[in-house]
Amino acid sequence: QVQLVESGGGLVQAGGSLRLSCAASTASGSIFRTYVMGWYRQAPGNQRELVATITSGGSEKYGDSVKGRFTISRDNAKNTVYLQMNSLKPEDTGVYYCNTEGQLLVSGTYRSMSYWGQGTRVTVSS
Repeated sequence: QVQLVESGGGLVQAGGSLRLSCAASTASGSIFRTYVMGWYRQAPGNQRELVATITSGGSEKYGDSVKGRFTISRDNAKNTVYLQMNSLKPEDTGVYYCNTEGQLLVSGTYRSMSYWGQGTRVTVSS
């Protein structure tokens, strides 16, 4: 019922910047209210790790490896989350996945749901 559309990934040189976007959309007649939106990443051979999350109230949380370099933000009206990535390092290379937690209105009742995007690849060359 909910689709997460990601964009902004690509290939950049070390020290460069990228801005990722993720928009949550619903089918006609459906309503989805997001509470938490965020980004996770997975490098080749490694486990998926937290990058950053943000609540509907604007509270931010970052993984230790990206603090001071990445900034997360959101547009509540559009159910969209952004990730500004600066001073990129080769260690930031991986597939970045968008995630959202919220409530979906189904037959007059809100149900707690969680969704994942397909992922967008970020490659940082040295």
